[in-house]
Amino acid sequence: MRACFAVLLTSLLSPWVWAADLDPLNSPQWDFVHTRFLNNEPYQFDGKVNIEAPPDAEDSLNVPIAFQVQGLEQLQEVIVVADLNPIPQVLRFRPKAMRPHLAFRMKLQQGSPIHVAAKTADGIWHVGGVWVNAAGGGCTLPSVGTSSGDWTKTLGKVSANVWQHPDGSNRLRVRVMHPMDTGLASGIPTFHIEHLNVLDKEGQVLAELDLFEPISENPMLSFDVLKQSEFKLEGRDNNGNKIQAEVAP
Repeated sequence: MRACFAVLLTSLLSPWVWAADLDPLNSPQWDFVHTRFLNNEPYQFDGKVNIEAPPDAEDSLNVPIAFQVQGLEQLQEVIVVADLNPIPQVLRFRPKAMRPHLAFRMKLQQGSPIHVAAKTADGIWHVGGVWVNAAGGGCTLPSVGTSSGDWTKTLGKVSANVWQHPDGSNRLRVRVMHPMDTGLASGIPTFHIEHLNVLDKEGQVLAELDLFEPISENPMLSFDVLKQSEFKLEGRDNNGNKIQAEVAP
C-alpha cells in the first residue's frame, strides 16, 4: 500500500515522469537525445510544439522543416534534433522578440524522427516530433559549392525578402550563401555557419541561432518578425568568417 501511494504521489507531483517513456515516435535514440541535448532535464511531449515536414524526403540534402510553438510563455530556447543522423543536432533557436516560429531546410542521412523541444522558464522541455523517411546520404555528400569550387565567390552573401501577413505581422526570409559541409565527405573538412543573430534597425537582438552541420547548403531561414520591416544580420562560421548584412523592404 505504501509503495503504491508513493508511486501515485510522485506522478501527481511530477507529471513529466509518467510521460517520459512515451515518445510517440518510439525513437530508439530518445534516451540519448534527452541526455545529450536536453541535459537530462524534465520534459513532456506536448501538442503545443507543432512541426511540418514531408513524410518522405525527395531530396535528402534539402528536407523542408517548419515548426511553431503556441501557447507556451517565457520560452528560453528551441532545439531541433534528427535522432538518427550521424550529427543529430540541427539548430538552437532563442527567440528574443519574435514569435517562436521558424522554417528551414536540413540534411538527412536516413529516415529519422525529428524532435523539436522548447524550454520554458520553469525548466521543462516541451517536445514535439515527426518521422521523415529519406533515401539517405544527405550528410555524407559534399556540398554542390565545394564540388564546383565556386563557393569562395559568394561566401557569406545574404539575400532577403520581407512580406506582410494578413494579421499585420511580417515574414522575413533570409538566405546566406555557405557550403555547410558536414566533415563526413571524404577529404572535405567541417565548414559551417555556427552562429547568426537577427537584429532590428536599432541593434536590438530579435533572435539568436546556433546552426550545425545538418543545415542545408546556402541556408534559407524564415521568421515571423511581428511589426519590424528593417533588419540587420550578424554571424560567423567555424573558420571565423563574418556574416553581416542589412535588410530593408
